[in-house]
This record gives sequence, C-alpha cells and structure tokens, in this order.
Amino acid sequence: MSDKVILNYNNEELELAVYKGTMNENAVDISKLRDKTGLITFDPGYKNTGACESKITFLDGEEGKLLYRGYPIEQIAEKSSFVEVMYLLLKGELPTQAELDQFNKDIAEYNYVTEDLVKILDAFPSSAHPMGMLSSLTSALSAFNPKCVNVHSPDDMYKAAVTLLGKFPVLASWTQRKSKGLPINYSNDELGYVENFYHLLFKKPGKDLELNPVIIDALDKLLILHADHEQNCSTSTVRLVGSSHAGLFASISAGISALWGPLHGGANQAVLEMLDAIQADGGNVEKYLEKAKDKNDPFRLMGFGHRVYKNFDPRAKIIKVACDNVLEQLGINDPILDIAKKLERAALEDDYFKSRNLYPNVDFYSGIIYKALDIPTEMFTVMFAVGRLPGWIAQWMEMRETNQPIGRPRQLYTGSPARDYVEISKR
Repeated sequence: MSDKVILNYNNEELELAVYKGTMNENAVDISKLRDKTGLITFDPGYKNTGACESKITFLDGEEGKLLYRGYPIEQIAEKSSFVEVMYLLLKGELPTQAELDQFNKDIAEYNYVTEDLVKILDAFPSSAHPMGMLSSLTSALSAFNPKCVNVHSPDDMYKAAVTLLGKFPVLASWTQRKSKGLPINYSNDELGYVENFYHLLFKKPGKDLELNPVIIDALDKLLILHADHEQNCSTSTVRLVGSSHAGLFASISAGISALWGPLHGGANQAVLEMLDAIQADGGNVEKYLEKAKDKNDPFRLMGFGHRVYKNFDPRAKIIKVACDNVLEQLGINDPILDIAKKLERAALEDDYFKSRNLYPNVDFYSGIIYKALDIPTEMFTVMFAVGRLPGWIAQWMEMRETNQPIGRPRQLYTGSPARDYVEISKR
C-alpha cells in the first residue's frame, strides 16, 4: 500500500488507502468511510465492490484472461485433469503424483451416500427440477453429517472437502436418473472421478457402458473450465452464507440455488431453449440473426458475448475444439445442432457480431455438447454445479480460514419518511 485517494466532503479531507493486487488491479479501502463521514457507497449489483481478498482465481474481462492459482486456463485445460484442478484450487499448488494418488483415494473413500437420502429422493415427483433436488439433497447432507467442521484444523477442513467431492457426483447423477425414470447408480471405485461420474449418469442395468475417450476428455475439460470464476453470484452466495458460520453443506446448497437462476448457471439451458424455439419456427437461422441485430426486437442470441469478458471468453476457444471432436466422434444428425453450427459460423464471420465481440461463449458450446450426449436440458445447470463445486469449496475454506467478517451490505433507503401510526378507523 503506497497510493491513496483524497475524498473531499463537507469541507473536510479524508485519505483512503489504495491496495494493489498481484495482477496490478487497484482497490480503494472504504471500510472506515461510514464511520468517518456518515457516507456509504451505492453500487447496485456490487459491480465495483471488492467484498473479499482472495488467492484462488484471477479474471481479467478486458483482456480475456482466466487464471487458477496463477496458472492460465489454456495451460490447465491442455495439460491437467479435473481432479488435479480440484487439488490445485483446494491446496493452492499442483500435486505430485503421490499427492494426486492419495487425493483420488481420499475422495473415493467418501463416494457413497446413505440409503436414507434415497428416501428423500423418492419423495420428489419425477417432474421436479434437478437443481431443486440437488440443492435439497446437498442441504440434507448436513443432517447426516451433523458435526461442525473445525476450521482451525487442516485435517477437518480437508475431510469436509473430500467428503462433499465424493458424494456430490452421486447426488447429481441421481437427479438425472430420477427425471428419466431410471434406477439410481452407485460409484465404481475402479473408475477415475470423471469416468465414474459418466458411469453414474449413463450406466443402464444389464448393459455395458462404453467409456469413449473423446467424450470423457470433453467432459473433463468442461468441468475444468467451470471449476471457478472469481466472485460470481453463486460463489459470492457461498461466501456470504458461510460468513455467518453456516456449515459447508448448507453454504454449498445456497450456492446451488443461486446458480439455478437463468442469468447465471441457467445460461447453457437457455441456449438449447433458444435453439428449440428457432427449430419450432421453421429453422430459419437468417431470420433470427436479423432479429438479433434489430435493437427494437426483444430477441437476444443466448450463448453469445459475456457480461464479464468484454473481448472473448478464453474458455470458449478451448471447449470449441472439444465440441467439434464430440460431434465428429458421435456423427449425430440433429437439426438442433445444425442450427447451432450455423449460428456459430455467422457469429464468427459476420461483421455485426465481430465488431461487438458477440462471440460464442462457454455456455454455447457446453449446451451443444450436453445435447449431443443426450443429457436433458434441465440437467445442464447440474453439470455446471459439478464443475463449480471445487471452486465453491475452496472459496468457502478461504473465507473461513481468513476469518472473513459476516457479510452485511448497507442500503440506500428511499421509502416513506418517519410518520405516525394511524388507527384503522381513521384511515
């Protein structure tokens, strides 16, 4: 800290310290602003507010950069595995082979789920949304693991993390199988983490399941690319709920609910719903491209551009390759996916979209991949949650270990001024 900002208010000067982050971003310290001036900041949506200090993820929307613990996402996606990324986010460093082997063992030790949770699953109607079921089942884990995590014990914190990492894919798969009317599956300890998740989702009774390496690689990359994304809505929710010293499972359940919203994790589901609507209207892509260009038309292309990345989404470049590989490998003839490819081509070649940086983002390609794998549209956000889980856990752990104070935002009150109560007979 060396720079400072001078605030002039009511003929008085107030010095506000300026802190500099590792990647040269600057932050004005306003923690004493209200005490010294009576002022609060007004920042709807907290778009300009740094609510915490974190060492986990760095995001630069203008430059299209995403780093996990300092490592560029491009290198991580090319050279790493999802399990390795989970370890990196939780521990801060890449594991040795021995550490990675032990991590896999520790997760596998907790990849079972009590049969009592099956009773809760059975109580849901088959029409229940998978995200609603997942949030409820995750919260219910608290009842079966009532002991509070000792945040001052590295062993307790680690055990809490691997417990949830082990159980979560099982719960996520159950929500899909419930929706499809299939019997639930249990973990196969002979499979790796991603392969096991694929098995949990798709293994049918009495039938062998092919673990296509192209599909497993695409799924692995999708989970990596969604593993963390700085202080987004769901991550901030996990931190805010956890700041009350709520437990890990309850905090993650709240994060799942935040992710469920269509403005957040529901974006890839919105992509497929848009493609279905275009197909139902005759599949005229040119018509919808013109609608997207018309500022007076309410139609918007879903899965194009990003509210954080002002240039391009670095994750989209990576997953596009995996998407092309999956479609080529499966050889699917689907008019919905044909529409998607036409929209992608137009966005990459049309000057209107190029000049506005409206490139396909990670939600566009993830939606196409999930559609190709025959994952129901309602499950897309669940897949997102499985990827985001290690980031949520890492953020929760960091928040508790650094003793972040309970979150308590202020407000600008614009309601009625103070007034006297009027008896009902005189109103």
